[in-house]
Amino acid sequence: MADYIIEGSVSVKAVLNGGKRNVSEILFDRERRDRDLSYILGKAKEKGIKYTPCNRADIDAVATGKTHGGIIAYVGDRKYESEDELFGAENPFIVLLEGIEDPYNFGDSLRSVYAAGATGVIVPSRNWLTAASVVIKASAGASEYLSTLVSEDLGKTVLAAREKGLKVYCAERRDAQSLYEKDLTGPVILAVGGEMRGLSRAVLDNSDGNIFIPYGSGFRCALSASAASAVIGFEVMRQRMK
Repeated sequence: MADYIIEGSVSVKAVLNGGKRNVSEILFDRERRDRDLSYILGKAKEKGIKYTPCNRADIDAVATGKTHGGIIAYVGDRKYESEDELFGAENPFIVLLEGIEDPYNFGDSLRSVYAAGATGVIVPSRNWLTAASVVIKASAGASEYLSTLVSEDLGKTVLAAREKGLKVYCAERRDAQSLYEKDLTGPVILAVGGEMRGLSRAVLDNSDGNIFIPYGSGFRCALSASAASAVIGFEVMRQRMK
């Protein structure tokens, strides 16, 4: 039996193309006719995945939301990458996400860093990837494409990355250097914490230092994790495009 129901064309396409989950079956509205559905059914046929036409009411009865658009998929647990796979990428740009309380904020953070060219993410073992349908939808599918390491001990993971030659910088204003003054063109991990809980001591104490995002006003509150991830991610991209 599948573990999760994934809803909507964007999410189902991401699961099919990402290749990080087993898909046991796709249900679709027999009255639906469009390019997205044709693409999805073609991919399912190519991969030998069962797909079943249904009445819209049958899909409504099993879906958890109202925005499925007449298509859902039954999928299994996500497959994750190892430290060697993540740290061994060519010039890795990795984002560590910790302490994010909301699955929509978490998913939006993944969307931002994937769009900015991150090669992977690190998350603690207790994370929002278990809320599969919400995270996939909030990330516009990015969560299914990003190489992801689930860490049981973030402090040890950070130290292992540094031993592999990666620099690790934390988004933390204390004793920090401006994001725009830091060279981020080499192998790097950027750690971003949720606006309430922030980053743990295990991450902060084992990093190479802190960076901060300069503001254009006297505003003193933290950005959301998704906003901070976007600002930091696109600065990395800008530097690497020079």
